[in-house]
Amino acid sequence: MFKPVELFVGLRYTRSKRRNLVISLISFISIFTITIGVMALIIVMSVFNGFEKEVRDRILDMISHMTVSSIDGKLYNWEKVANKVKTHPQVIAAAPYIEGEGMLIYAQNVHGVMIRGIDPKLEASVSKVAQKMKQGKLTNLQPGEFGIVLGKDLARKLGVDVGEKITLVTPSASITLAGVMPRMKRFKVVGIFAVNMFLYDSSVGLIHMRDADKLFRKKGAVSGVRLSLDDVLAADAIKDELYKGYVSGQWLRSWRDYHANWFHAVKNEKRMVSVLIVLVIIVAVFNIISSLTMVVAEKQSDIAILRTLGASPGSILTIFVVQGTVIGLVGTIIGVGLGLLVADNIGAIVSSIESMMGVKMLDPSVYFISQLPSDIRQNDVVMVALLAFLLSVLATLIPAWRASNTQPAEALRYE
Repeated sequence: MFKPVELFVGLRYTRSKRRNLVISLISFISIFTITIGVMALIIVMSVFNGFEKEVRDRILDMISHMTVSSIDGKLYNWEKVANKVKTHPQVIAAAPYIEGEGMLIYAQNVHGVMIRGIDPKLEASVSKVAQKMKQGKLTNLQPGEFGIVLGKDLARKLGVDVGEKITLVTPSASITLAGVMPRMKRFKVVGIFAVNMFLYDSSVGLIHMRDADKLFRKKGAVSGVRLSLDDVLAADAIKDELYKGYVSGQWLRSWRDYHANWFHAVKNEKRMVSVLIVLVIIVAVFNIISSLTMVVAEKQSDIAILRTLGASPGSILTIFVVQGTVIGLVGTIIGVGLGLLVADNIGAIVSSIESMMGVKMLDPSVYFISQLPSDIRQNDVVMVALLAFLLSVLATLIPAWRASNTQPAEALRYE
């Protein structure tokens, strides 16, 4: 895009050995700062993307893509509702559920639990719990046998294993001759699952839906119907469509609604951190301006000679644009390369640091996951590279424009 002469002179100025050491240092700092900024931005965006994707996948291992329930928590004739919503082209499957809270007791250990009554035959179509079983099978839940499947962390806290019996206490009460007594029922642990998300592994118990019906006195009603969609990312749009023509007077919630605050927080944090790192790139841009301004001041005589030899102001401007562009291009290329390298191996790097320091950076009870994930997206990498490069090119225009306006007579007056 440049004429050969301007390109040759611009590249020559970039690698000239006679340049002032201060100017060389500023140029190096400019390249280094752009490299760090681009690398950090790619790493941060990849980690946030990976973090969001990993948590989303683990959430969807346990919850459905969408639920249909009534306002009062009692949905009658769930089969009719399920058949109706399944006529939507993007709804793949539907399964009923009953949800309630309770307290599990084993020996001296007591822990709160979220009880979910399911149909083991239909559950595999709306969640991946059956694939996450560590002990036993989901089909071990048989109606009338009062079996229960626990999350691995919940089982560990209670100190129980498959085959042992525990006591479930529900908030509802029964009136007996001895007075009002809490409803209690003995359950046998028939399986242990692990979705590797502390929130669910430490607080969820699964029982058969018929047992849940008796336990929570639903009298044939269910808490709602869980749906599986062919495009999980289109859940919100599908929810709007179901509201309009498939269900009326029901409460629809997508998987995003269950953890809306968390997803909004991740998105806002990603945005704010990205803005802060872009400021690092802007600092590098100012370094380019400083570097080229000093080069222009040093090369006044060279500029005057070129002008007297017939170089136009546009040619002078092009020479210094080439020089600044090279700085931005080198910094961007190195930054992208290092950013991709680190982002692709961030999990192993963090694990090594944890081993050396003897600390755990990600507590699964706080961050949902125990390892730092990464999801490198081509669009993000291209956007970061273009942003850094364009800012670098724009930064060259001011000093290059000043160089193009240099008057030969003024520049050579004191030579």
